[in-house]
Amino acid sequence: MAGRWLLKTEPGTYSWTDLVRDRRTVWDGVKNPLALKHLAAMKNGDEVFVYHSGAEKAAVGIARVARAPYADPKKDDPRLVVVDLEPVRPLPKPARLAEMRTNPKLAGFELLRLPRLSVMPVPAAVWTEILRMAAAS
Repeated sequence: MAGRWLLKTEPGTYSWTDLVRDRRTVWDGVKNPLALKHLAAMKNGDEVFVYHSGAEKAAVGIARVARAPYADPKKDDPRLVVVDLEPVRPLPKPARLAEMRTNPKLAGFELLRLPRLSVMPVPAAVWTEILRMAAAS
């Protein structure tokens, strides 16, 4: 079974719209040791929520890992890994952090416990609930 993840990005730096425009990108810039551990655990074909941090604070789209983790070619440190991502589809509506915080089905989710972490696994039940929250009403 494919893994599921959440990747945060500051939309002013690189947004969901940028990923859709580019059709594929190298997801780099991760430096936190726990986030790097999660990034290194990704596999080709894994699904990813793209989450806009900053003022928006919402999951906005689903992407797919198009190339498994590899050493960042721009860095001289094998611990710094990157993955290639490609967009799959936008969420019908953003799944906002404020709504996630009030949802008891998301209690314990790393996004709520470790708000500064930029890469995290998404358990199956949490993935399903975020998709439900993002469904068009």
